[in-house]
Amino acid sequence: MRILHVFRAPIGGLFRHIRDLAQAQAELGHEIGIICDANTGGPQADDLFAELKPHCSLGIKRISMGRLPGFGDIMSARDVGTFAKQVGFDILHGHGAKGGVYARLAASRAGAKAVYTAHGGTLHYSWKSPTGLIFLGVERLLLTKTDGLVFVCDYEKRTFDEKLGIGSTKNCVVHNGLWPHEFSPTKVSKTASDVLFIGELRMLKGVDVLIEALADIDGATATIVGDGPDRGIFETLVNSKGLSDKIKFTGAMPAHDAFGLGKLMVIPSRHESFPYIVLEAIAAHKPIIASDVGGIGEVLDASCLVRANDKDCLKRHIQRFLDDPEAAQTQANDRAKLLKEHKSVHAMASQICAFYDTL
Repeated sequence: MRILHVFRAPIGGLFRHIRDLAQAQAELGHEIGIICDANTGGPQADDLFAELKPHCSLGIKRISMGRLPGFGDIMSARDVGTFAKQVGFDILHGHGAKGGVYARLAASRAGAKAVYTAHGGTLHYSWKSPTGLIFLGVERLLLTKTDGLVFVCDYEKRTFDEKLGIGSTKNCVVHNGLWPHEFSPTKVSKTASDVLFIGELRMLKGVDVLIEALADIDGATATIVGDGPDRGIFETLVNSKGLSDKIKFTGAMPAHDAFGLGKLMVIPSRHESFPYIVLEAIAAHKPIIASDVGGIGEVLDASCLVRANDKDCLKRHIQRFLDDPEAAQTQANDRAKLLKEHKSVHAMASQICAFYDTL
């Protein structure tokens, strides 16, 4: 098949998913193209595109795509449609809110089938808010132009159905997967902190809840890896709690480089869909505590889960790890073995391509 992946920003877990999917689909013999925004991602995205280029025989095209809705979307949608028609594709797979809009508007013009994966996106909004009313309203209208829906977890499918209604639209659930080389224990540094957070530094990720929990645990240390718009807020909170000698911020770095900086991985998010960092941490044999939000509970057992936004619950789970880290590590090793058996990139790509075939 000739497959075009359409999305806006080449950053984060969504971009990781598309890179993995595109490469694995190419290895299965399909021809792949990509179109996304030209103004985001920076040098890191450029490097990742350079690695992906050999797998994209139908090209990597970057155009202007605005983050917020506006008149520029008309031009962007037209450009996607023109590229798709000129090259000729069988499948236009839109990822995220913007990618989903552009792919579905362009598919009929290009004579292709339109597939959409939300990756959370507009599903975080409510019909009760003015913004949510607009975004969810557009999503509902676009269902008439959708040939197939691919969900990255059962939670995402349930939420989509509750808010928009799937109806008779063909759909499937395919969990994200990892490459074979990612399944290996990470050597923990001799200077590793007790707790490790890796992710974007914004309130949605619950970093403030983690800091509040750590403030109540004598002697507990933490390393916070990442960057984002709320980093200053979190640094101020650390200082106000007198924890500047216990909690350090490193800035952004690849997850595989960061895993050795802490003994216990904590993911205290308020909202998620199906975050890659959970899979990556499991594959790295890291003991984990995570909020029971989104699809996280589909890969982690109840012993690893805490209520979102509950610092006392998080504190108890961290203390339990500190009291018996060996038992937690044994569980982590078993969890990694189980994940390796069921969550590979090639299985993910094969299942999605099989779904394309049904269209």
